[in-house]
Amino acid sequence: QVQVVESGGGLVQAGGSLRLSCAASGSGFSIDAMAWSREAPGKQRELVAAVTSGGSTNYADFVKGRFTISRDNAKNTVYLQMSSLMPEDTAVYYCNVDARLGSHTYRYWGQGTQVTVSS
Repeated sequence: QVQVVESGGGLVQAGGSLRLSCAASGSGFSIDAMAWSREAPGKQRELVAAVTSGGSTNYADFVKGRFTISRDNAKNTVYLQMSSLMPEDTAVYYCNVDARLGSHTYRYWGQGTQVTVSS
């Protein structure tokens, strides 16, 4: 079993910055892709950014140039550096980890961390 725990959310003013962290723990697994998604009230969950095990990244258009995803493979941790935050970035941010156990890959989600951007 793999546990995924996010941290770093909070309240910030528009134009400010936050860094989210997400750590995967457990035993007997290796990590493939890691990603961040978000879910705002009344909206569907949407992908924000993802990073492969090799370090390739992709971003949703609405965060390009403002958010940066990175990972520390030694720590099984992924980060989301968010800058130039806007009120419309307010959402619960979820981390997901694709973990390979034996010959299978499973996706694990964290519990989410609230990000609130005030105007």
